[in-house]
Parts: sequence; structure tokens; C-alpha cells
Amino acid sequence: MTEPQTHTIDVPGVILTYDVRPAVDGRAATEPPLLMFGSPMDASGFVELAGHFPDRTVVTYDPRGVGRSTRTDAQRTSTPEQHASDLHAIIEALGGGPVDAFASSGGAVNALALVAAYPGDLRTLVAHEPPTATLLPDADRASAAILAIGAAYEAEGFGAGMSRFIATTGHRGEFPAGFAEQPGPDPAMFGMPAGDDGSRDDALLAQNLISCTHFRPDFDAVRSAPTRVIVAAGEDSSGEMAYRAAFVVAERLGHQPVIFPSHHGGFVGGDGPWAGKPADFAARLRETLS
Repeated sequence: MTEPQTHTIDVPGVILTYDVRPAVDGRAATEPPLLMFGSPMDASGFVELAGHFPDRTVVTYDPRGVGRSTRTDAQRTSTPEQHASDLHAIIEALGGGPVDAFASSGGAVNALALVAAYPGDLRTLVAHEPPTATLLPDADRASAAILAIGAAYEAEGFGAGMSRFIATTGHRGEFPAGFAEQPGPDPAMFGMPAGDDGSRDDALLAQNLISCTHFRPDFDAVRSAPTRVIVAAGEDSSGEMAYRAAFVVAERLGHQPVIFPSHHGGFVGGDGPWAGKPADFAARLRETLS
């Protein structure tokens, strides 16, 4: 894999940082750049997956307020529409669309907003497990469960919010009545700190949690765009909120999701507890993009 070339671009509210990994030996002359992004996951989460595409120019970035993309405004939250505008600015800086994109989790939500707002930017989009909770059959209970995450974070800090986030996103099947009112799990169960450091600016729990999960894509605009949109779901995350949401989004777009190896973060390498199967994942992504 070639070394990334790092660039910055100044857009309203943030200085965005993105990385361009040129194709080896210039083999990408006939293919557009391939963007890989999540939210709030930054560019470092896609290094392993990018390495499986040496024949493509791969672009990754840090979303606003995350990693190297420093906010210049005083806002606490970010919206999918803002992220879509940021992505559009990066695509314009690359020379304009259409490009291909693999977008995961909150990034998949932002990518759907991008397709609706800038229909010429993407040729093919693979949207992996967009957590659009308010589209689910149990939308009211799912929304309440997510709001309870935010409330725990505001009241008790990162450990309380993140442990409830893990328990909620890992729940399989529809959320039962009263789920949001149940006590949150002990942060120590997930290796999270029990104390509260007083900060309330976490990129996931403060900036993006509510705006992402409660976003309702403009499906009419997405369907009318020239972009080929493919929704994906991980085989090991069956029944989880984002997995279920992928099926709803795909149905609204007139197809069934493509099942990818591993779980919600199946493209992540390493040997930690959240490691996926990046080689298998990349093979499925290459097949899906073709």
C-alpha cells in the first residue's frame, strides 16, 4: 500500500483533514477514487481495509470534530446534512464526482444524505448498516433507548453513556417495552471508566448520536439519483439495531441488503475484541463494487 498524502480543506465550521492513497503503479487510471468513511470513526479505522485495494486510489477522512478535523465553530452537534456537505467539498477537491464510496454506520447515514443533496457525486455507494433507528417497526422504543444513552452521558459521563450505548446497539430483536427505563449496565463490564471527568464533547455521544440515528433519508431523492446504492449488513450482527435498519433502508430503495462477513465493524483489523475479518470483508466489497 502506498503512503497516504494528507490534505486539509477549510469549510464552514471545520478544517477537514483527508488522506489520499494513490493506486500502486497507476493501475487506477480507469477507475474513480474510492472513498471509505464512517462517523464518528476517523480515517485510522479504514487503514486495514484500504490496504486491500492497492489498485484503487483510496480516500479516507476524519469527520468534523473528530481526530484531525478541528471544528472552528462553537456547535456541540453535527448533522448528516453537514457531513454530506463536508464530503461534497472533499469530492470537489479531488476533482469532482462521480466517485465510489464505502460508508459504514453513521457514515452510511451521511452518505445517503450526500446522494440526496449532491446526486452527481457518487457512482456507486455501499452503505453498510446505517443506524436509522426511527425507520424501524419499533421506532418509538428504539428512539427512547437512544435518548436514554444521551441522558446517561449527560448525567454521569462517558462510562455510563458508552456502556449503555454498547448494550443498546448490541441488543438483538425489537426493543421491548420499558427497555429505556431499565438501569444501565455497569461500565466496568465493558472496561469503561466508572468516574466522570466532566467532559461532554464526545464525538459519538455528544456530537452525532441523536442527529444520526434520528435522520430520515430523502428516499425519493436517493431513488432518483444516478447513484447505484447498495445497502449492506453484517452476517454476525443479525438482529441488532443497525442490521435491522439496513433491511428497512434497502426495502425502501427496492432491494435486499448484501450480506457481508463479520459484524458492524467487520472491516477492522487487529486481534482485539472488536476485530473483524478485513480480508473477507474486502473481497465482498470488491465484488459488490464491480
